[in-house]
Amino acid sequence: MKHVSKRRTGVVVAVLSGLAMAMMSTAAHADEELDVIAHRGSSGMAPENTAAAVDLAIEQRSDFVEIDVQRTKDGKLVNFHDCTMERTTDVEEVYPGRPRYRVSDFTWAELRRLDAGSWFHEDYAGEPLMTVDEVIASVRNTRTGLLAEISPCGHYVGIATDFAQNLLGKPRYVQRALAEGELAVQSFQVDDAQEFHALMPEVPIGFLDANRPTEEELLQLSTWADQVNPQYTVTDQALVDRVHELGMDINVWTVDEPGAMRRMAGLGVDGIITDFPQSLTQR
Repeated sequence: MKHVSKRRTGVVVAVLSGLAMAMMSTAAHADEELDVIAHRGSSGMAPENTAAAVDLAIEQRSDFVEIDVQRTKDGKLVNFHDCTMERTTDVEEVYPGRPRYRVSDFTWAELRRLDAGSWFHEDYAGEPLMTVDEVIASVRNTRTGLLAEISPCGHYVGIATDFAQNLLGKPRYVQRALAEGELAVQSFQVDDAQEFHALMPEVPIGFLDANRPTEEELLQLSTWADQVNPQYTVTDQALVDRVHELGMDINVWTVDEPGAMRRMAGLGVDGIITDFPQSLTQR
């Protein structure tokens, strides 16, 4: 991450697939940073974006927990990825016949009734959704930082401002997190990223991209962004080098396969976003 000084001379990688673990090791460049970023928490081992996944990522000594910021009908910021909730909750059973199942169609009191764990495994039955404030409370006294993605769901207006205002209301947390290099924000939407950046320019801001950014896009991003965070499948040495030449960091997503982890570390990326942080932290 930008302004983070967690240098490592090597990274040992253990990759978990189902119940099988294969061990391997890979050396990160001696002079490079490599942040382990838990995608929606340790989401390969616990239901994504729940306290179980966040707490496990912290226990596994992830450098960052990556979350997704959405807003309820009554203005509460919650940690949830999909634009609708059918995939990872029992929302259709609890609220049958609703015309839509977007986070923004429900109050926080309504969302608190949902089971966000059973879809993953019966051991997590009853695992509730989590607010952004609860995520911050979980990480604030740990060595694990926060990488928050502003939701790209198109029906939101002003969510970047809402998230900035939420953080501005936590000056002690923000000051400490920035001093330790443990806070950053990212978005697929340039407008949202720039809206947040205008309000909190001191917080490192990243642009997410599923495609390979063009030279023109990189030049434009370098005028305001701290990070370019592309899908790992479009990332090669030339892209990593160019992002660094322009003074930005590069975090790649979502890297779960051992060979891909090894390749990305070898390219000198600044961070690897993964569902299996323990594969890199060995915790």
